[in-house]
Amino acid sequence: MNVMQLPRIEKVTLNVGAGKDQNRLEKGVTVLKMITGIEPMKTVTQQRIPTWGLRPGLPIGCKLTLRKAKAVEVLKRLLVAKENKLRLTQFDNAGNVSFGIHEYIDIPGVTYDPKIGVLGLQVCVTLEKPGYRVKRRRLKTRPVPKKHMVSREEAMAFMQKAFGVTIGEKA
Repeated sequence: MNVMQLPRIEKVTLNVGAGKDQNRLEKGVTVLKMITGIEPMKTVTQQRIPTWGLRPGLPIGCKLTLRKAKAVEVLKRLLVAKENKLRLTQFDNAGNVSFGIHEYIDIPGVTYDPKIGVLGLQVCVTLEKPGYRVKRRRLKTRPVPKKHMVSREEAMAFMQKAFGVTIGEKA
């Protein structure tokens, strides 16, 4: 098989949505720091939504992006929390995998903190093939051809082979 056709992990993004509850946001920052050892950034609203009590500049969540070896290491632990099972609906047509973890204490190596309580997070894994640089480079930016995009089937095969994930209708 051509090496340029093999998918790889571009990034793993961890996200905790808190809404306008600042106490929950601080707990989310603590959880992400416990899992990865890296300080997450806070996400802020861009729009005013009066019915939800949101205004521009209000922090509503925190996120963290991991790449290369750190991403693979953390992803292995996160998949153990899901018992290495994913559903078909967690794969999209662009080669991305998204799943949620209901309680952070399911992740190996993370201990329960009574100040935090029970808190969950979302995980998004972005896959790409070598050559995706053409869409990000500064000069002569070009779109990635359809035949070089990561398909849903390729993403499922990659997760099964690289991480031993079982994929079914219900996880």
